[in-house]
Amino acid sequence: MPMRRLLIPALCLAGLTAACDGDSVRISSTHTEDPEAKGALKVVETLQCPQSMGSLTRKGSATSEGTVCTYAGPRGAEVSLHLVKLNGGSPADVLKAFEDRLGAALPQAVAQLKASAEADATAAAAGEGQPAGERTSVQAPGVDIKTEGDDATVRMPGLHIESKGDDASVRIGGFRIDASDSGDRVNVEGAAGEDNVSVQANQDAAEIRTSASGGATRANWILTDNRPSEAGWRLVGYEARGPAGGPIVVATVRSRDRNRGSVFEDAKDLVALNVGE
Repeated sequence: MPMRRLLIPALCLAGLTAACDGDSVRISSTHTEDPEAKGALKVVETLQCPQSMGSLTRKGSATSEGTVCTYAGPRGAEVSLHLVKLNGGSPADVLKAFEDRLGAALPQAVAQLKASAEADATAAAAGEGQPAGERTSVQAPGVDIKTEGDDATVRMPGLHIESKGDDASVRIGGFRIDASDSGDRVNVEGAAGEDNVSVQANQDAAEIRTSASGGATRANWILTDNRPSEAGWRLVGYEARGPAGGPIVVATVRSRDRNRGSVFEDAKDLVALNVGE
């Protein structure tokens, strides 16, 4: 069933499996331990930019008084390491600016996800009538199942599923998963341990975002597209960490491979080298 194909990657994410393949994107998630257990993040004044880090090789020396370093990776991947002072601003505003700049490398993905979100909002505002049809009801201790035509509601301990025509909503633990056959869409919202996780996937494009609770900044963001941009990019993203009040260290990634792979992991290692886990 098409709905099943859409829900599989989302359910795998909710279960925090290593990796799951959907119709057009690969989505993976890792569980983050309690941020406090990793210790306080360091206040950084100048970046540490080693000549190499895993698959990455530094290009030239640090620029802008030690606040920017650039690296080259396999297949033309690009990584930039930034030291950003907040100057009274919020980490969210700083990271949004990075997202806007990186998203410009994948304009089709940005447009596709935006159109999907606007369509969802319009549909939610308009509301949809429920089709008439046969009704069934099953009730037992801890189990409540009701169906009417193409609609169904399933409630069990830790699991809540609602299906209306082509659309389905699933709640598992702290996750909410919305999927649609008509638009090949999967949205995931929820929390895994100390991480807040959000995934929006529509046909060829996907956006994955995680952020840790607490005053410190521990966040990453990835935008992927099955269709290469004019420059050949298929994945952009960042890893960001920093103490409350900043500065924050941000590693940005542009890759021609849709999978995170070694480039993103090496970028994370650069951030950890500077500010800690």
